[in-house]
Amino acid sequence: MRTDSTRVSEQALEEVRGVIKDRFGDEYVPEKPNVFKAKADAQDAHEAIRPTSMLRDPESVRTYLTADQYSLYRLIWNRFMASQMPPAVFDETTVDIAAGDYLFRVKGSVPKFSGWMAVYGQQPGETTDTNLPVAPSTEPDDEDAASGVLPPLAEGEQLELKTLRPEQKFTQPPPRFSEATLVKELEENGIGRPSTYASILGTLQDRDYVVKNEGRFKPTYLGFIITDILTRNFDDILAVEYTAKMEEQLDDIEHGRADYEGTLKSFYKKFKKDLGKFEADDYKGEGKATDEKCEKCGSPMVIKVGRFGPFMACSAYPECTNTKELETQDVSDSEGEDELEPCENCGKPMVVKRGRFGQFLACTGYPDCKTTRKLIATKAGLKAAKPDQILDEKCPRCSSNLVIKHGRFGEFTACTKYPECKYVKLKSTGVICPLDGGDVVERKSRRGKAFFGCANYPDCEFTLWKRPFPEKCPDCGAPYLLERITKKHGRQLVCEKCEYVRSEELMPA
Repeated sequence: MRTDSTRVSEQALEEVRGVIKDRFGDEYVPEKPNVFKAKADAQDAHEAIRPTSMLRDPESVRTYLTADQYSLYRLIWNRFMASQMPPAVFDETTVDIAAGDYLFRVKGSVPKFSGWMAVYGQQPGETTDTNLPVAPSTEPDDEDAASGVLPPLAEGEQLELKTLRPEQKFTQPPPRFSEATLVKELEENGIGRPSTYASILGTLQDRDYVVKNEGRFKPTYLGFIITDILTRNFDDILAVEYTAKMEEQLDDIEHGRADYEGTLKSFYKKFKKDLGKFEADDYKGEGKATDEKCEKCGSPMVIKVGRFGPFMACSAYPECTNTKELETQDVSDSEGEDELEPCENCGKPMVVKRGRFGQFLACTGYPDCKTTRKLIATKAGLKAAKPDQILDEKCPRCSSNLVIKHGRFGEFTACTKYPECKYVKLKSTGVICPLDGGDVVERKSRRGKAFFGCANYPDCEFTLWKRPFPEKCPDCGAPYLLERITKKHGRQLVCEKCEYVRSEELMPA
């Protein structure tokens, strides 16, 4: 498939037109190749992705592709074919049905010519393929419009009432933005470009302005605070019309119709004035006052912004150090109960706190009790991880009990005396380190990726990315074999010192 900087060649157009004619007939080939105008703000530096040869249809190359690769190639192939075919033709039909003193109306489409939709093997109006666009309605704003195909009807025909469903509907608030609907909103308002949409969505989440729940963006309290500050101080810059106009000015600079120095000077003159009277003192210093009282001393609670986002703190600080989380996200217990289990060490309630790595549960008895529990993000919301499980097994370093904990990268076993003792039990592979004779264990990188290394690190820096197995190579006698898993060959045991390869069944997870 090609993504070079040239447009579609005449040879490629003739190839696709020939394939369309052979498969569907002359009526499916337009008199001239279809040409589509780009939007004024489109960044069309290269042509669309297309097959390099029409001789390689999806079915002919299916045996050489994985399931995902085949689905992607078929999507690109069908889209390229459909782009060079005539449009589908519909008859828009409206039927008025008289029932006593009442008049019912139904609207629908009657297909006449499948056009480009024939590529997808369907008739117009059918939407069983999620990649197939729905036929456009001539009256998209009419709530009475019905989608689908109407049966043959004649004027004066007597209709039989089969079902009568009285329904009452109420106006619903618009749903929260998803990634797709937010990008669509940006496009409609002329904000951003295709090359910047991904960074916009990433910034909103990386800075904790929003959280994604079931595919929808929910604003955080920090997002509300930032919006409040910016709209009070830079309302003109945040206006949709201003941002869209700025995009147009950047396009003018790109095409030589405007001078970049003059554009920047006119912007900075107003921006410098707004920056001089910038006010964000509500959330700094003493904080923004609230009506809530401190449950420890009765003083008013205030909203402050710290290293890990906004939080509520007692206004009597430093005499009272009470703080609590602002976010009111629902947190369920790991066992599915409505209420969280109390602290397993002291029995006091657990509350939501925010730290370097996001939100977590902490005991209200802090600092006397430092028990914490991890929060796991699920489609239903935040879920509390299982409490720490203390084992009868002793730590080999300090003889204290070991405990099963839940960390950033999942479950692990460590010493109960942490941080005095930082022993972590690692999963052994049974392989002896070839450098110092230590045990080769499974480890995790900073990004959470599994690798295998000597348990005597940092004294020994022996590492492997593939899982080793305590089996000598039958060809060269190497002390261990490595696991290699591919979609084409499945699981194999290979030797890194020679060409020995042996296929194995996949081990259960």
